[in-house]
Amino acid sequence: MLAKLRRERPTVLCKRVPLIVAAAMAIIFLMAACGSSATAEPTKSSATQEQPAVTTTAIATKSAADNADRKVGGAVGNLAPEFGGIDAWINGGPLTMEELRGQVVLIDFWTYTCINCIRTFPFLKQWHSRYADDGLVIVGVHTPEFEFEKTYENVVQATQNEALVWPMAQDNDFVTWRSYSNRFWPAKYLIDKDGVVRYTHFGEGGYAETEDVIRELLAEANPAFRDEALPLPEDQTLDPGFLTTRNAEVTRELYGGYERGEGDRTFGQGGYVQQMQYFENKNKVSDFVIPDELEPHKINFQGAWHVGPESSSHGRTTESFEDYLSIVYSATAVNAVLTSDSGEPYKVRVTVNDEYLTDKNKGSDVVIGDDGESYILVTAPTLYNVISNPSYIRRETLKMSSNSPDFGLFAFTFGVYDTGP
Repeated sequence: MLAKLRRERPTVLCKRVPLIVAAAMAIIFLMAACGSSATAEPTKSSATQEQPAVTTTAIATKSAADNADRKVGGAVGNLAPEFGGIDAWINGGPLTMEELRGQVVLIDFWTYTCINCIRTFPFLKQWHSRYADDGLVIVGVHTPEFEFEKTYENVVQATQNEALVWPMAQDNDFVTWRSYSNRFWPAKYLIDKDGVVRYTHFGEGGYAETEDVIRELLAEANPAFRDEALPLPEDQTLDPGFLTTRNAEVTRELYGGYERGEGDRTFGQGGYVQQMQYFENKNKVSDFVIPDELEPHKINFQGAWHVGPESSSHGRTTESFEDYLSIVYSATAVNAVLTSDSGEPYKVRVTVNDEYLTDKNKGSDVVIGDDGESYILVTAPTLYNVISNPSYIRRETLKMSSNSPDFGLFAFTFGVYDTGP
């Protein structure tokens, strides 16, 4: 993905202005699109930060057989660190970097509800399919963003649901993450046959460049490797509707908890006094009244809600879906990380502009009932695809409600790709 561009290009033909401005806007909002290209490691002291240029690549450097004087770390030219602090291995293992010498290793830092990570899965699968027999070993390092992502069974289920078959190391305490000085999900480190980090990439995109380096390192490791000139993958394309819309904007990633919620940048309710409800009454149920006019790109609550460190949850049992959360969003796709405190399934009713979703705009996890009701059945703590519009939408009102006190929102992410969440 590209860094933010704040410079406007001059135009010659007036009738081309909307297209050129829209294209510039596409670059400016590229990180916000789809929940930004990468997600930064959470911190206790600060909420989500505006992301820097979230795709970072490094130029491959010559490796050497003698690594005695190399620094150990995640920078290009470093000797790759050993796996440390691993709670469990999935799909094989345990592995060590020492025993992987002679092979090309791709370390992939991910977490299973990260939409940016999920978008890279098709490319990882292609690399595994194409090059595993030639000496490429992909090792996923699952480092959790949320507490429920530390549960072994949840991670196993995610790998099965996504058909991820390479070895996974469960790095719950960020030990391996920090040994690489990593900061983002997803992050990829390519390591050569001598155990030297030769290439890094943070965030989505750059798939052709990454595969080209994979081929180069495989040829170094094995002169018999034959590059059959398979077509290199292309990055996902942005929705044409987004590119041609005047004043195009994308709702940024929003977190439901106060630790990453950034106060007035995440939560609405119109005004400082009501805003203080979120923080003066955190960790207990508070009653909220939704404003008449919703400020775009912010979460607003109606009724009884509990705002916790990682998530906001419905604060009581109701009968008529009278409590809800609402957001005015701009995007093509909307995703939500949802979970349940009790572990029991529950229904979340979903509407847009107070109308049920249809087959044209419903997300892949939305069910349309016989009476036309659109809802999500939350059965596991994971990311749910809520809305998938056929084209870009600017400022429509999404409402989600449940009668269950288990309704818990961890995060919203938004996408403007031509296809996919």
